[in-house]
Amino acid sequence: MKIAIIGTGNVGGALATKWAHKGHQIFLGVRDLGNFKGKELLNNPNTQALSILEAVKLAELILIATPAPSAIETAQSLGDTTGKIIIDSMNIVMGRGPAGFKNTTDALLSATQTRDIVKCFNSTGFNNMQNPSYGQTAIDMFVAGDSEIGMSCAIQLALDAGFAACYPIGGNDKFELLEQFAWFWINLAMFQGMGRDMGFKLMKR
Repeated sequence: MKIAIIGTGNVGGALATKWAHKGHQIFLGVRDLGNFKGKELLNNPNTQALSILEAVKLAELILIATPAPSAIETAQSLGDTTGKIIIDSMNIVMGRGPAGFKNTTDALLSATQTRDIVKCFNSTGFNNMQNPSYGQTAIDMFVAGDSEIGMSCAIQLALDAGFAACYPIGGNDKFELLEQFAWFWINLAMFQGMGRDMGFKLMKR
């Protein structure tokens, strides 16, 4: 799959690396080709840095992994997203997010042409994206959204990143719930002192 990564920090970098090594073609969409965070990602296979507009133009799917307050600005920088799939990995944390929205995915929907937007890769830390395995067991990922093709792509990309499974939790009305779930992880890892090396696994009997 041809994937544009917008936001080449911890989350975007971890997923770009995993997906590149699984054979996906990665376009790092950056504002300054000469100086951007994550330049080491160019050492990955199947990876190149392009302007944001060019990366989006060439891609089938776009991962948004920028800070939540810049969600609208980021969406507006993408250009024409008609026919594209967008995966939103952002979270509003402690009230810091796009003005007028309770979650970042609704903000993206308001500022882009595509309706194929889902939220995924937001519910755990980037370290768990670098390595989702705990011993012989891999943790799970979760996705929300109305878009069937977006759901399908997110699930496959979660498997490609090494997660054991990626469970749909509902449609667009569950975007906020998935952000709250992310806050649950943040609370345990950071505020309750459990550390980042923890993750969620759905157990079924």
